[in-house]
Amino acid sequence: MRSVRRCSRTGCANPAVATLTYAYADSTAVVGPLATYSEPHSYDLCEEHALRLTAPRGWEVVRHQGEFRAPEPTVDDLTALAEAVREAGRATPQVELPELPAGTIRRGHLRVLPDPNED
Repeated sequence: MRSVRRCSRTGCANPAVATLTYAYADSTAVVGPLATYSEPHSYDLCEEHALRLTAPRGWEVVRHQGEFRAPEPTVDDLTALAEAVREAGRATPQVELPELPAGTIRRGHLRVLPDPNED
């Protein structure tokens, strides 16, 4: 299931609607519609930050002309959600515990063995 992507700007919790990518060889910052998936060399931005972005002196900003819209949920998202709910609802199989020697105490997945010198 895809979670809502947030703006990459520090302190901003708004949903992302645009993707910022740098073309270093061309000294260009490109702000376009939100990419299908998040990539490590691009930044997701909310509408406010996408519209206000400026570039360093000598750089050009190429900006998408039109509205930035949040992506609509797709059939794949709904199917993934249904699969996650179905998987969570399945009963977990019972695990049989091995026989423990007398005097052994279980604490979760750990066990405390009796001191062999205390006989």
